Amino acid sequence: MLNQYPIVRIGAGRDLTPEVQDDRATSLAPIAMKAIPSINPYQAFGNVRGKVTTSERAARQRQMSPGPKLKVLVVDDVSDVTEMIGLFLRVAGYEVATADSGALALRLASESTFNLIISDIGMPEMNGYELTESLRGRPEYRGIPIIAVTGYSEYHDRTRALQSGFDAHLTKPINPAELLDLMRELLG
Repeated sequence: MLNQYPIVRIGAGRDLTPEVQDDRATSLAPIAMKAIPSINPYQAFGNVRGKVTTSERAARQRQMSPGPKLKVLVVDDVSDVTEMIGLFLRVAGYEVATADSGALALRLASESTFNLIISDIGMPEMNGYELTESLRGRPEYRGIPIIAVTGYSEYHDRTRALQSGFDAHLTKPINPAELLDLMRELLG
């Protein structure tokens, strides 16, 4: 039954939870850790239940599209994570900028106003908590949704994220559909 549904996991190796690491030793390993050759973003993220017709694909793309291009900043010190999240957000119709550090994220936020920010927490030099607190100190970012996408999964990590100004907390590996739903909810 499990083999009929692909599992897509987004996260760096150090973000793998013990449960995901255990998948490598079980029958889920070929599914959970299988590379996707010549990535088709729609197949990787939009259609997890099998083949889809052209009209179904067009309807789903319209449903996934946020309308006018909303600008999202994705911040993570692991380039594979920013690239993968950026890829499926672009496919979903968002305009995406990426940053590999808190300092670069602050510079980009000064140069342009984003509608939503997605940030890792565990980054060197400036962590996600410090980045969010700094952004919340700027009038133009006080009401902008900020989502933590992180390997930090304990209850106190979630509490600290919300206290530092994040609007939501998702634990890696993330479910792309769950992230898109959360984004739509926060963007109203």
